[in-house]
Amino acid sequence: MPEGHTVHRLARTFASLYSGQALRVSSPQGRFADGAAVLDGRRLVASEAWGKQLFLGFAPADVSDPQVTGVTSGSDTLWLRTHLGLYGAWTFAGAPDAPEVAHAIGAPRRRIGERETTAPAGPSSPSEGSTSESSTGGAEWIVPEPRGQVRVRLLGDHAVADLTGPTACEVITAEEKTAVEARLGPDPIRDDGDVDAFAAAVGRSRVTIGQQLMDQAVVAGVGNIYRAEALFRAGVDPLRPGRDLPAATVRAIWDDLVTLMRDGAARGAIVTTSPDHRDGSVTRRERGYGRDQGSGEHKPVVDGRRRTRQNTDGAPDAVPADQAFYVYHRDGLPCRVCGTPVLVKELAGRNLFWCDTCQT
Repeated sequence: MPEGHTVHRLARTFASLYSGQALRVSSPQGRFADGAAVLDGRRLVASEAWGKQLFLGFAPADVSDPQVTGVTSGSDTLWLRTHLGLYGAWTFAGAPDAPEVAHAIGAPRRRIGERETTAPAGPSSPSEGSTSESSTGGAEWIVPEPRGQVRVRLLGDHAVADLTGPTACEVITAEEKTAVEARLGPDPIRDDGDVDAFAAAVGRSRVTIGQQLMDQAVVAGVGNIYRAEALFRAGVDPLRPGRDLPAATVRAIWDDLVTLMRDGAARGAIVTTSPDHRDGSVTRRERGYGRDQGSGEHKPVVDGRRRTRQNTDGAPDAVPADQAFYVYHRDGLPCRVCGTPVLVKELAGRNLFWCDTCQT
């Protein structure tokens, strides 16, 4: 499931590609036909992320200026709310003159889970449009056909976006959007993220801090990677009840999440290790070991067994994915700081990774 930084990148991409445009909205699959009919022809005036929820605001087509005061909060604005869940993905394709989207999921790109990959060039790419010469000699963009079970298609002046496999996809009013947001905890990436609300929620519960960080009503946008990494960096035992943690420690976890998640939104990859903990020799030692989940013994494994893909893979100056994390998916491997084998256990249906030496 994508973590919150990915959804913020999506929001920025929609704003860059479509802000102020009247969009053609359709449902090639047919399951969202009624909702698409309501939004079709409306103008995109807002693109927001809150945790793992994406909200696209559509005003009536006669709103010519998307910056008009009150447009995004007015009763005439309708919102497309989507949640990608485990299998959802947005796919973008753009014309040659589509605006560049710096540090975001931009056209023409394919969105797959936590990974963003540039679509291959050429007409053979199913997610990319092609061009032909118009009668006037200019390039005319041919919009690509939908690929797969496309729930929603948004077509603008220079780009098309297709949504497949979402957990949630609905048209809601401004009041309903407010109600959804009221059920969510503060988002560390948003400027209105409320550390006091986060600290209060953690401090009044006997539920473990490891579980609370995955509760979207406590803090929005944190997923399994940020949960494991933030607790390691704080030196906090993930099984400790939230109410037993000092308030200063809880606030320090929030501050670290703000730094980590905003960095993830900027670079398009989660990197939590400091440079002095990215020793290539450690990585080479790791490649021969892993955990046999049935016996609990450490067994040789194939290189890259749990490699976490990132959209910066292959970039010359990017941190290699196998050096980006302290504990996530590193069970049985030596802790980068103390050398103790990293542990894993299931907690509330998700694997929890931690070092019981560094996190006391």
